[in-house]
Amino acid sequence: MVVEALDKIEKTSSRNMKTTLLANLLRSTPKEVIDKVVYFILGKIWPEWMGMPEIGVDEELLVKIISKATGVKEAVIDEKLREVGDPGLVIENIKKSEKAVTRDLTKFMGKSAGSDTLTMEKVYDVFSKVALATGEGSRTLKINLLVGLFKEASPLEARYIARFVTGDMRTGIQDMTVIDALAIVFGGDERYEKFIEKAYYVRAGDLGLIAKMLAEQGIKAVENIKPEVGTPIKPMLANRESDPKEMLRQVGGKAIVEYKYDGERGQIHKKGDEIKIFSRNLENITHQYPDVVELAKTNILSNEAIVEGEIVAVDPETGFLLPFQELMHRKRKHEIHEAVKSIPVSVFLFDVMYNEGEDLLDKPLPYRREVLKKIIKETENFRLAHNIIVDDPQELENFFLKAIEDGAEGVMVKAIHNDSIYQAGARGWLWIKYKRDYKSEMIDTVDLVVIGAFAGRGRRSGKFGALLMGAYDEDTDTFKSVCKVGTGFTDKDLEEMTEMLKPYIVNYKPSNVDSEMTPDVWVLPHYVAEIIGAELTLSPAHTCCKDVIKKGAGISIRFPRFIRWRTDKTPKEATTTKEILEMYRKQLKKIEETRI
Repeated sequence: MVVEALDKIEKTSSRNMKTTLLANLLRSTPKEVIDKVVYFILGKIWPEWMGMPEIGVDEELLVKIISKATGVKEAVIDEKLREVGDPGLVIENIKKSEKAVTRDLTKFMGKSAGSDTLTMEKVYDVFSKVALATGEGSRTLKINLLVGLFKEASPLEARYIARFVTGDMRTGIQDMTVIDALAIVFGGDERYEKFIEKAYYVRAGDLGLIAKMLAEQGIKAVENIKPEVGTPIKPMLANRESDPKEMLRQVGGKAIVEYKYDGERGQIHKKGDEIKIFSRNLENITHQYPDVVELAKTNILSNEAIVEGEIVAVDPETGFLLPFQELMHRKRKHEIHEAVKSIPVSVFLFDVMYNEGEDLLDKPLPYRREVLKKIIKETENFRLAHNIIVDDPQELENFFLKAIEDGAEGVMVKAIHNDSIYQAGARGWLWIKYKRDYKSEMIDTVDLVVIGAFAGRGRRSGKFGALLMGAYDEDTDTFKSVCKVGTGFTDKDLEEMTEMLKPYIVNYKPSNVDSEMTPDVWVLPHYVAEIIGAELTLSPAHTCCKDVIKKGAGISIRFPRFIRWRTDKTPKEATTTKEILEMYRKQLKKIEETRI
């Protein structure tokens, strides 16, 4: 039943029809497995925030597995994959041509009726074992487990199992589609979407968990949902602006302005002496910051609280703030105690979302700030972010320049009116970021996703010398090409880049990549990099905002330069095509104003 429904969903381009078909599937799904069904649809074994391992099977290994499962030579499968570009269709067609035994797909979700019937429980048991396999012999175990699963699968089941393994289900179902479907099934119509959407944001975007709650308890389970200590909340996001006068207009004329530190955003959860720290993309990073754990235990005075701040590297000799890149040493699990000594950190807190049973998300910022002040014992390296209240554009600009001088990367301008709630997971004009990069010709840096790579020449021979970068298009759920970047990399960057990208290289253009430029190798969207350039310009070679400004032209970056890897961001948190379009229009406006 699951794969039949996915097949129908894949064949329609209408979002409304996708939602209806998905709602029909979820309505008929037993509550015991509805969480697994939702995870499967979204291509996950478990929610990301849990920090559990992934399948860990690259394209080369998948080809070997398909070969063992079907008896077809690897070279033949490679050729078919280059032709079709979808490992799911490759194995489906092979199994069809072999006249594989057809089974009753409607039992895919039910109790196991024998060795010829796959159940969702069995599929998940195999996926879990594959993901958790480590150490000597793990590769062989992964192969054997998946070979067995593919042998037992029908052609259609094999299609979606292969796609699940590669992390590309190709159905067009996004998180919001699932939320709409859940609202229809458990609320009666999409009016209940707001309750489910809030639950989605305050429970780490865990739609499997939310579906389980709805199936077992009904819509009342999410109507008054509160944050839960230990489960991360999707962080509130900021819009960008470069004119202090416009910033103040957007937030209602008066704002709190605080330093924007060049560090790692951390969401700190405290329950008694238990501390958990989550990154902006909800990764559990507690192990990287044992010093912050101790600071939080001592200086968060509440028994239960969720606070948010920026973790910033500090020069142990001068006390000066260091750039974000220095925190990368904290990623080394086995050398963390050495990193703590050589690269100490300070924590600058700026918000609180939950305190001693009180949900603060819908409270205005001034109220939240007062709560934060009361529950934090400030020390030299655990304190509130430096801030002032302003209503004058020049005062805002002066504070911005002071922030730069003190080692911050800019300021955050935040509304303080009665509606200045914490919009979990949303990007709006309640928060506005004003970074030093706005002073360059190109209004701001952008965070782009690697979608391809080009072989290096000369001194870079044998390594990748340039990357094809894309922006995220929210409407189509694709990554559209923006530029080819080959400058700004250090020798170390170039050495490490090839190994970094290797697990994500494929010999076909990924279905969620939109590019008319063909790189030497395609790369599955995974890594995000911060890029700056001289200016945004129109280009017939790139697909970002293609035909929006001028027929046949997209928006690209002139003289792009790599700044740093954004390991704290997921591909879908990268700069969007809409943001790039807005930046381009503002650039045009400034040019016109200069001419006048």
